[in-house]
Amino acid sequence: MTFITTEQRDGPLVLSMPHSGTDIPEAIHSCFTATGHAVGDTDWWLEQLYDFAEELDATVVRTSISRYVIDVNRDPSGQSLYPGQATTELCPTTTFDGKPLYVPGQEPNADAIAQRRTRWFDPYHATLAEQLERIKARHGFALLYDCHSIRSVIPRLFDGELPVLNVGTNSGASCAPAMQQAVMDTLARHDQFSHIANGRFRGGWITRDHGDPANKVHALQMELAQRAYMQETPPWTFDAARADAIRPVLKAACTAMLDWGRKQWP
Repeated sequence: MTFITTEQRDGPLVLSMPHSGTDIPEAIHSCFTATGHAVGDTDWWLEQLYDFAEELDATVVRTSISRYVIDVNRDPSGQSLYPGQATTELCPTTTFDGKPLYVPGQEPNADAIAQRRTRWFDPYHATLAEQLERIKARHGFALLYDCHSIRSVIPRLFDGELPVLNVGTNSGASCAPAMQQAVMDTLARHDQFSHIANGRFRGGWITRDHGDPANKVHALQMELAQRAYMQETPPWTFDAARADAIRPVLKAACTAMLDWGRKQWP
């Protein structure tokens, strides 16, 4: 699939980047408002931030399609992953701030949503599943680290300022408790950056669907507050100095997962 980029490597770790794409097909682009065209809720610059993937021998899977077209980290049934809390849909109709993405009357109907799922959602998940299966066959286990970032302050979604590092494991269901603890212990050693496990962000559909600890597939989501590495307003400029400060912490979190896994299955 040309919209999916897979950097395949031999280590037991997969980095997923489901929201770093900005592409909007022309037929959908014409239905969007200027707000939709701006793709402001993109997880910006993750490829640059996680440029240590090759050093860790980690596979990277990412899509070029914007989350505004279809969000591959939502429950495909349309059910909310966070009941009772504001969120966006499988095919979002508003931004995180509640601003409309579509020209009135141009929102996708059920058939359009089903077509987008077949064209973009299902292939992304099939690619992740294929890579995890390949890695598990090689190592006896597989680790999935789902990379995300978001603005630090979004009143519609959460109160106050988000911690810098937000680990999500579906409240412990998507990975072994010991792996989660290994990551949190690592983050605690870098206490200049605030951190929390299973707070506002407990992991989306990717960690919930692919994490299968009983079958030696352990998944974790990292939701990173964007103030840690970039300008949080347009034009969303990458801040190299800030990135240089947070990148070793992200690498250490990935390394903690790898070290834990290799101790379990040497």
